[in-house]
Amino acid sequence: MNKLFENFLLNLPEVKSPERRPSLRTKFKWTIIVLLLYFIMANIMLYGFDRTAENYFKNIQVILASKFGTLMTLGIGPIVTASIVLQLLVGGKILKFDLTNPRDRIIFNNLQKFLAIVFTIFEATVLVVTNALPAEGGRLDYKILIILQLTLAGILLIYLDEVVTKYGIGSGVGLFILGSVSQEIAWRGFNPFSTGEAPDGLFPRFIYTLIKGYPDFLLIIPFIAMLIILLIVIYLEGVRIEIPIAYGRFMGYKTRFPIKFIYASVIPVIFASILMANVQLWARILERIGYPILGHPGTGTTEPTGIVKYFTIPAPIYSANFDPIHAIVYSIILITLAIIFSIFWVELTNMNAKAVAMQLRQYGFTLPGFRPDTRVLEQRLQMYIPVVTVLGGATVGFLAAFGDITGALGGGTGLLLSVGILHRMYEEIASEKALEMYPMLRRIIGE
Repeated sequence: MNKLFENFLLNLPEVKSPERRPSLRTKFKWTIIVLLLYFIMANIMLYGFDRTAENYFKNIQVILASKFGTLMTLGIGPIVTASIVLQLLVGGKILKFDLTNPRDRIIFNNLQKFLAIVFTIFEATVLVVTNALPAEGGRLDYKILIILQLTLAGILLIYLDEVVTKYGIGSGVGLFILGSVSQEIAWRGFNPFSTGEAPDGLFPRFIYTLIKGYPDFLLIIPFIAMLIILLIVIYLEGVRIEIPIAYGRFMGYKTRFPIKFIYASVIPVIFASILMANVQLWARILERIGYPILGHPGTGTTEPTGIVKYFTIPAPIYSANFDPIHAIVYSIILITLAIIFSIFWVELTNMNAKAVAMQLRQYGFTLPGFRPDTRVLEQRLQMYIPVVTVLGGATVGFLAAFGDITGALGGGTGLLLSVGILHRMYEEIASEKALEMYPMLRRIIGE
């Protein structure tokens, strides 16, 4: 990497790291503040935006934590897209980083931030130029103003993500997704207000049809699908393989190393969904400039066609427009991408058998009854980690597709992400409480 560009990345503005570990109360405070700022921005309409415009991206808004026509129109799209691109570059050995080196780690993090800013500007410009986010009256000054608003809001969101990572609980991206999914479930499922004869929310509408004497049980399918996905994911979060290990110096001390079934977590599903959303974006760009090689991405009145159709969430199974071929191909693509990104994620984050074996040996652990050798540990871990990586990726991909096809409240991907995010937040809160209750643990972990 060019030295001049490296120096630029090293001097990129960043949120200052805390001098000491923030207390749990401080973490809660900053998490709530950032979440409130996100909700405020998600309810501020873009100045100059044509409010009669059709929302082409309503199917992917939940997982992008976006809200069409507001400052949060782009959501976390640029952040995750930048992460995907950087992951591919690192995974393909085009860029090489030693993340144990503090300088390389700073360059890597700031490169991801820089790419996120670039994608923010690019996506904002594309949405306005292609008229997917039209300006009122088609005015050029309004178009420029909308791009500026989206760019500034997108950059602010990038730094809010950094604030949560350093001072809050979990990550900003996870927090924004959780807020978006919760809002979608509450509003779509229980909204009591009406724009017609019956309430807009599914549950109030079902009660309305029940009272009127013609109960519509199809309205319950999204609730049932949501509960099925939640129960399965909560169960899978506890499924793990436990490998017996012993501390090298004291072979009498034995414990177990857990390998979770959803080994790569649900992060790969975010990458898969964002990639599919980018295919839709590029299809719209190419159609706009007269080269619709990916097909027609569809509007509110027309169905998608061509390649992009199978990267678009299909009509739910209870809909009159349900297309089984579309649903099957969409599911296969989503599952395949989830597996691929699971493999990439495990390799990139040093969760593969070799890296984990080295970490265990570094702390003095070995397999009971075997000589203290990293290769022995690696060989045992290699029996399980690649298998759970693929199976876990395929499972979360299938559950995400199932939720999308059944029209589950919160969406299949959104529900998967929410359970995973909540589980990690719970673990972090439990860990912080333990550190506050037993201050000696801080010394043990080197703080």
